[in-house]
Amino acid sequence: MERYDKSEFAEYFRNRTKKFVIDNIKLFRLLPKTEEAKIIGRQLLRSSSSVGANYRAVCRARSQAEFYAKLSIVVEEADESLFWMEVLVEAELVKQTEISPLMNEANEILKVVSTARKSVSDNKKDNK
Repeated sequence: MERYDKSEFAEYFRNRTKKFVIDNIKLFRLLPKTEEAKIIGRQLLRSSSSVGANYRAVCRARSQAEFYAKLSIVVEEADESLFWMEVLVEAELVKQTEISPLMNEANEILKVVSTARKSVSDNKKDNK
């Protein structure tokens, strides 16, 4: 990955999380038209769209506490998105090969925001 300054990375990651939302919308459209697929798909849409929306809120945080809180929501929602993807595969509603790239992206987003949250937490401890 290229090196970014903070504002460039924020913009890059804002676009990346928005693409994650759009890719999940596209996946939802391809799900079987069964009731269970619709229910699980809607859950995935909610959590994945929250990833994008809350990351935008992270970028506009007015304080370190607000930044940490919004980042925590992104961590939770990315993890929940991954959970619903696993359910889709394990319930045989989607083939693993069809959803693997999206699951990989969810994992990558989760790693980045978890690391950022840990850094903020460590900085808070250091400043006490």
